[in-house]
Amino acid sequence: MRIAASYAPLLYEFLTRQELDAEALLGPLTVNDTGLLPMQLWQQLLQRADAALGVPALGLRIAEGINPRHFGVVGYAALACTTLGEALQRLERYHALVYDVNPVQLRHEDDRLVVEWGIAHGRPGQLVDETGLAALVQLARNMTEQPLAVLGLDFVNPAPADLAPYENFFGGPVRFAQPSTRLMLPLAYLELPLRQADPALLALMDDQAERFLLQRRSTLVEQCQQVLIPLLRNGEASLEHLAHRLHRSPRSLQRHLANEGLNFHVLLEETRRQLATGYLRDPHLPLGEIAALLGYSEQSAFSRAFRQWQGVSPKTWRRQQLR
Repeated sequence: MRIAASYAPLLYEFLTRQELDAEALLGPLTVNDTGLLPMQLWQQLLQRADAALGVPALGLRIAEGINPRHFGVVGYAALACTTLGEALQRLERYHALVYDVNPVQLRHEDDRLVVEWGIAHGRPGQLVDETGLAALVQLARNMTEQPLAVLGLDFVNPAPADLAPYENFFGGPVRFAQPSTRLMLPLAYLELPLRQADPALLALMDDQAERFLLQRRSTLVEQCQQVLIPLLRNGEASLEHLAHRLHRSPRSLQRHLANEGLNFHVLLEETRRQLATGYLRDPHLPLGEIAALLGYSEQSAFSRAFRQWQGVSPKTWRRQQLR
């Protein structure tokens, strides 16, 4: 579970507006080259801020400072859309670039639009959820320059002592301890024009977001393959072991792989094939040892698998490559 690194400064900027030294309180915000922060770190940052300030509904106050740059390329793509409906479609399509936890779904129910997040991949907690939902609503208000009251909002977390701050901020009924997180808006909102529609910029941002999404998918496969190498060597190449090493549940990992058009068996066989061709280029590495490195109990099982991949035996393939 991760969030976009561009989103995290929202908290630091809020603390600065409160005339607090954000880095002294939370430490410097370090960003790696993936452009993402682990959800666990985001949770810790919010909890530290909450402990220091002790104000109710802290996430709502943090979200008031949201603007498109906090959503990165997704925010700029949304801002360049013609209508709010088009912008919400971008948020659905590219949600993993901003908030890579539970996927978002948009659907129509009678005269309302329902934006829903499940709990299959975990529950990030009330501070994370209220900041995220409030930021989404506030961003829509900023882009349309309209107050945009919601028809209703459901949280999966237990109810706080005072519901008034939530109902005042969202402008509609707010429920807690519900089976999923749901934001309900009038369908008429989808036609609201945005203040900075720019078709040329939108095309550019869509292209960039698609490339980032593809890169993110490739990163997941690469992470899985890197973890599988020692698991194969130790005879532990199972979905359960892989998920554990990646700090995910097997069900969550299966769903993420399915989003890439893969399953664990296909990933395992492709990883073995890639490793096998690399190992065979070393003329001093015996076939039996290669079979063991790939997690096969017998050399014959490796040879059968390799024939299916390459159409020839490992010995023949090696001889052809060395020649």
